Amino acid sequence: MAELHLPTAAEVDAARANILGIARRTPLWKLDVDVPGASVYLKLENLQPLGSFKIRAAFNAIKCADPASLKDGVIGASAGNFGQGLTWAARRLGAEVTIVSPDSAAQTKTDALEALGGLFFHPVAEQPVVAGNATIGEEIFEDLPGVDTVIVPVGGGGLISGIGSVMRRRKPDVRVLAVESEAAQPVAAALAAGHPVRVPHLPSFIDGMGSAIVLDEMWPLIRQTVDGAVGASFDEIAAAIRLLATKHHVIAEGAGASSLAAALSGRAGGGNIVCVISGGNIDASRLTPILEGRTPWTS
Repeated sequence: MAELHLPTAAEVDAARANILGIARRTPLWKLDVDVPGASVYLKLENLQPLGSFKIRAAFNAIKCADPASLKDGVIGASAGNFGQGLTWAARRLGAEVTIVSPDSAAQTKTDALEALGGLFFHPVAEQPVVAGNATIGEEIFEDLPGVDTVIVPVGGGGLISGIGSVMRRRKPDVRVLAVESEAAQPVAAALAAGHPVRVPHLPSFIDGMGSAIVLDEMWPLIRQTVDGAVGASFDEIAAAIRLLATKHHVIAEGAGASSLAAALSGRAGGGNIVCVISGGNIDASRLTPILEGRTPWTS
């Protein structure tokens, strides 16, 4: 796997061209709730086809590949939103696709995927994936040049690295904050230690964020783009899901609502705050009790 770097302006421009007409230019809505000292905006990536920002990364990754390399099919390691996005993109371009869900740290399984003969796409640690995610940052800056803080849910780190790269290039004083739930906080631990460290991981109703450790491949990018990490409790995230649904008729999954939870807590500071609502894929069996205020916080 090639070493990653922060996406250049040319790479992000190319990604925007690649996903034009495929991924939506999602709206930036002002939260209709008073937050002392802050104006909070919602970048609604849950409105993408398939309900997640991952479609940007997946489609850009396939478009950046040599068409000849797609003839033996596409392989992805994901059981979540990236897997859906990669499948959708590959089929749209006429390529066969296989999605496997290995343990995140099992290199032997990744090697086995590559041995299947298809073109392998990592869900996070791919240059076109990070560049595809960076297109969100460009849209945020264009719609709100006065942005002070961007809060981004962190799973593998590809989303925050992409968005953060744009802020570093366009407006370096913008604070880029990772939000993590109480299930696991590997970014906070890595920032404190100066290198990735393994942390405890609790099962929860929140999908799409909270791995046990920051990937070695992603750490250099996170170190360059992330100013700090903010924690959000299960209660705070559930309350944010309810607020989005009842106040704005927006359905967000746990990871997607975590950015708003951080903003509402006051721990992200003030000014113009953009919360990236990264996805809306939440099972009805989890959403219903959350809306009723009776969710068990572990899965």
